[in-house]
Amino acid sequence: MGVIFSLQPAVNSPSVTFTLSLALLTLSALALVIAALMGLAEARLAELLLGGGGSLAQRVRELTASRAAAVDARAAELRRIERDLHDGAQARLISVRMNLGLARSANDPEQARELIEEAWESAGQALTDLRDLVRGIHPPVLADRGLAGAIEAAALLCPIPVATDLVLTGRPEPPVESALYFAAAEAMSNVTKHSQATRAWVRLRHTGDGLRLVVGDDGHGGADTAAGSGLRGIAERLSAFDGRLTVQSPPGGPTILTMELACAL
Repeated sequence: MGVIFSLQPAVNSPSVTFTLSLALLTLSALALVIAALMGLAEARLAELLLGGGGSLAQRVRELTASRAAAVDARAAELRRIERDLHDGAQARLISVRMNLGLARSANDPEQARELIEEAWESAGQALTDLRDLVRGIHPPVLADRGLAGAIEAAALLCPIPVATDLVLTGRPEPPVESALYFAAAEAMSNVTKHSQATRAWVRLRHTGDGLRLVVGDDGHGGADTAAGSGLRGIAERLSAFDGRLTVQSPPGGPTILTMELACAL
């Protein structure tokens, strides 16, 4: 490796050598300070460009938690579907098969007729179970009438009066529609079960960069995501789409649930 430059003092003496060494040490220290300051400046610039290091790390943690919640929710949903199929439609179809087998081998026409009647009843119940299961996955009213129409239909089934103000200029993607529909249905179910409210309201708008769904009631308040599985389920359902749930529920009410989800129409 070649020498880039060299310093040769005109007068070679201890004082000159000391002065030159001190100057070199000072320049080296200054270079280190400048390098450190440049590193800090780059780090600060990165924080500014990325919205702040702390907020970025927090955002990463939130997204990681939301994805984990989404995976857990999907696994729980699959277990529910499997359980409903096993305990409902599958059990009834097995009963149909058994009754038809007994009817085929029966010698008494009256007994065969009774077995066929039982099989017919079991088949009808199995169809009802399958329809209910399909509604739990993606309700037909949601596919036919869209998000606003499906929420309106759910509000009409609520035992207490629910005022609706639902305005959308387009249709979200089906998974987003499904998430918000079930969130709204769960919120109205919570109102019926827990709030002792005399009235409720639902408001839906597209805010330009996302959907905002508000469900409120005039009940006794005190709703808490840490204490209720229903609210936790809503939050987890929304988190799968990077959405969030805000709960305002002071003692004595009212309770207002605000659900926000990024979505373009």
